[in-house]
Amino acid sequence: MPEACNAKGCRVSVPAGQATERLCVLHFTLFIEQECDEMRRQSALGNANHERQAEFMQKISGRGEALVRVATSGFPMSDELKARILSTLLTLMNCRENLDRAAMRQSGLRRFPG
Repeated sequence: MPEACNAKGCRVSVPAGQATERLCVLHFTLFIEQECDEMRRQSALGNANHERQAEFMQKISGRGEALVRVATSGFPMSDELKARILSTLLTLMNCRENLDRAAMRQSGLRRFPG
């Protein structure tokens, strides 16, 4: 029997590949976008050391893999939900690029204190 989403008030079933997150596809994409916002914020403020940035990169790749698994699993989805998944994958790619840029800025500041 499919499990229901854990988001408050949501009764949508959770795809088999999302059983560990216990969120429907929509709420999982919203969760990922919130995580990306927080990662960008921490890296922009310079609060993320090298280990934390490596953790961010692991999280980004893991979330992307999870989304791709769900998207290709054959779980029935509307066109809007498919577009939402693609949009979230783009968000993950942009987040990765922003983290890379922030890391380069921080290394430049350490190299040239001023």
